[in-house]
Amino acid sequence: MLGWIVLAVVVLVLVLVIGIYNRLVRLRALVKEGFSGITVQLRRRADLIPNLVETVQGYATHEREVFEEVSKARAASVNAGGVEATAQADAQMTGILGRLFAVAEAYPELKANTNFLQLQDQLANIEGELQGARRYYNATVRDLNTSIQSFPAVMIARPMGFNEEPFYQDDDPAIQSAPKVSFPRQGA
Repeated sequence: MLGWIVLAVVVLVLVLVIGIYNRLVRLRALVKEGFSGITVQLRRRADLIPNLVETVQGYATHEREVFEEVSKARAASVNAGGVEATAQADAQMTGILGRLFAVAEAYPELKANTNFLQLQDQLANIEGELQGARRYYNATVRDLNTSIQSFPAVMIARPMGFNEEPFYQDDDPAIQSAPKVSFPRQGA
């Protein structure tokens, strides 16, 4: 009788370990999928940038420095490896695109150009998709990291080669803190 109880406990522990391992494998695959979604959107944005630069360059030929910075940032974003490097290149590209659009603001005929407006609209759509991809990735990282740090998975995860993944962080100070809102006092 004691042998059956020991066998049942061993089988139960084995099933538990297999279940935890399979869950961790699934979560790690979701994290990779999430990061792939970010890189796909970054690639789409990078592919759009030469057309955008060419359109702006047709109107603002003396802004050579901005165009060169856009080209360098595009190359860095395409060649970035890993989550931190990709996030850093993404933030740099976002800042430089802001400068490119600031240049465009100085040219009213450019702002009215149909091609420029279409490219701007496409870029806005890609940025929305990119934001969604970042949120999805961070949600999958949160789930994986929580599972790795939770009991009983913590006893299995590290020996089986599972480690926490980094979050995709944007260093833009505007989104790092909650906005300040002031309300008028009543009765004042």
